[in-house]
Amino acid sequence: MAALNELIQKIENPELRAQIQEAANKLLKQKKFGLVFEDHLPECTLLYDIPVRKGLKVSLRTGKADETYTVLQVKNDRAICLPRNGSNAVEFPVADLVTTAELGDPIYPSLQILDEVCNAPGSDLWHTLIEADNYHALQLLEYLYAGKVDCIYIDPPYNTGAKDWKYNNDYVDGTDEYRHSKWLSFIQKRLEIAKRLLNPNDSVLIVTIDEKEYFHLGCLLEELFPEAQIQMVSISINPSGAIRKDLFSRADEYAFFVMLGSSHIIQPKGESDEVEVRWWYLRRLEYGSRRGTVKGGTAQFYPIYIDPNTHKIVKIGEPLPHDQDRNTAPKIDGTVSVFPIRDDGLEMNWGVTGSTLQKLLDNKVVQVYPNRESKYQPYTIKYLSENYIDKIASGRWAVRGYRDDGSKIVVETGGKITRATTVWRGARYDAKTYGTVLLKQIIGDAKFSFPKSLYSVADALRYVVADKPDALVVDFFAGSGTTLHAVNLLNAEDGGNRRCIMVTNNEVSADEAKRLSESGYCPGDPEWDALGIARYVTWPRTFCSIKGNDINGNPLSGDYGILEEEFIQDEENSVVSKASGKPLKKTIYVKKKVQKAPALAEIKKADGFRANAVFFKLGFLDKTRVSLGMQFKELLSILWMKAGAVGKCPVMDAGIPDMLILPENNMAILNNEDCFGEFAEKLTQHPEIEVVYLVTDYESSFAAMTQALEGKKTYQLYRDYLDNFRINAGRNGR
Repeated sequence: MAALNELIQKIENPELRAQIQEAANKLLKQKKFGLVFEDHLPECTLLYDIPVRKGLKVSLRTGKADETYTVLQVKNDRAICLPRNGSNAVEFPVADLVTTAELGDPIYPSLQILDEVCNAPGSDLWHTLIEADNYHALQLLEYLYAGKVDCIYIDPPYNTGAKDWKYNNDYVDGTDEYRHSKWLSFIQKRLEIAKRLLNPNDSVLIVTIDEKEYFHLGCLLEELFPEAQIQMVSISINPSGAIRKDLFSRADEYAFFVMLGSSHIIQPKGESDEVEVRWWYLRRLEYGSRRGTVKGGTAQFYPIYIDPNTHKIVKIGEPLPHDQDRNTAPKIDGTVSVFPIRDDGLEMNWGVTGSTLQKLLDNKVVQVYPNRESKYQPYTIKYLSENYIDKIASGRWAVRGYRDDGSKIVVETGGKITRATTVWRGARYDAKTYGTVLLKQIIGDAKFSFPKSLYSVADALRYVVADKPDALVVDFFAGSGTTLHAVNLLNAEDGGNRRCIMVTNNEVSADEAKRLSESGYCPGDPEWDALGIARYVTWPRTFCSIKGNDINGNPLSGDYGILEEEFIQDEENSVVSKASGKPLKKTIYVKKKVQKAPALAEIKKADGFRANAVFFKLGFLDKTRVSLGMQFKELLSILWMKAGAVGKCPVMDAGIPDMLILPENNMAILNNEDCFGEFAEKLTQHPEIEVVYLVTDYESSFAAMTQALEGKKTYQLYRDYLDNFRINAGRNGR
């Protein structure tokens, strides 16, 4: 509709223009079922590091990205260009132009190493951060890891209208009438590729969002992932709430979990390997289970006779009719009759019938505790429901002995399971304490708005990859780098070897862009790039959190434990009886901070993480030079990633060797097929190498060499690379 409106405005006849506009508006009101939005095309990316030359598409540095020109000639630092609409050619200074790629244009990517951090030289684990427009980075990742990703976690722009994201290099604010459809078009194109990255048999996509777009996003996810199980959780990220004039203060945000194949939520376990199971109160607690109600009937109101000396059950009495006074029930000498009575005197029902309780008692799964504080029920009775037998048989529960009262000690094997809910509350999710403050501790006052709590990301990942120690996790809206930080924390907790790939652009904030422009700088200038998010925030955080120091080299203080405030009994001010040890007056409670993650508290920030990471910038290559084998050095990083990013990324200064045997990187490369015999012989000495790249122009030669290297995963260069990006260009651009 956006494009149609623009065309309508070009109609010179005012009456005809008005009639067509009216007809178009009527069509717009005829909504279809499902999510309907504008497919805003083209979406463009500015490629500041690609020189302007004949045949390329360009835009003005100070203009709109989608107002493109084709370069016809470059001479004396001037470029003659043809506008998109095909009108007369125009001339611009080359310095005023920037090379531009539209979605759907074939691109041939490369990865240039900007920096690296190695804090585990003996480890093969290398994370990666890629500075790039995430659409083109996703095209690259599809070539590298299609169907191999275990989890994608993204925190896309929330489209608040506060200039928090760009479309075609222009900030989208609250006055843009197409901002919702632009956002959906923007997200859809990326999620379509993201889906092809995920393992269809067992993987999860996690997308966080707030109330501005959550309903649109939910519909889009249902449309793109009809085969998936989708849930949305609410996370309390700001306990005090963000003030919004004349509205409720915003205290939470949402996270969609899109579960593919056999993927499922992994319920968290307790800190201990074995913890005692929960015993249920025998007396019903809810008002609907009081005596005389249908629930429980008359069969579950009966006396239990307890020996006051041994605190053991002597006998289970018969049920009383609903109109019989409990005080008229039979007495047994030397015992206390116990009925299910609340502290306010209301008669309730027991949780099971007398016959069932007797079975549980015989099986030693009933406990009795004196309850001197109760006026009506002198003993508290707990039990395990009958399904405990099945749980023990399945191995989930186990008996570990007997108490003094004869009851069994029953534990959950592997730790107590705490069922995760769709509402996440707690200090650990506070985005200020464990997002903003944590980030400031690492990189100082570098500006970054609303970083995620480290623990909200870590928990989201834990719920889906806790049982995958070698999971591949991708985040293509990396922001401040919380996802990689969280993956390192998970690995430190359980000894995992999960790998993270992050992608972020290198944009500066709107205020920073204005200041830099006023100082005469443009995007692509070193002064501008140095203040972009990838180089100023994401990589410094990654580097420093792995090394265990801040950007000034000082060791980070504290640990990764989580303190939460709780009301704790003040033993010093609570008066207790010396004889019984029970409070003589109301117990006093005080608010104190309690360590909620003792295992995390053992991980000191100054120790960093046993991990390594490399920082890349996405660049683009010339197809002809690639096909001639002239850009082998530029492609080496991509070949390393495709082979699994094992070990330190290899680099070359110059020249093209006949072969490279790289067992530390799980790969080998043959550049000169005349040397295949020697190459194959060397590979027999390194059976650990799994991935082999063969440079040849002939399918028959590639097939023959592949057959000779039986058991190896082979790729034909450079056809495999060139065909992928040429074929996928049209599909990705739709």
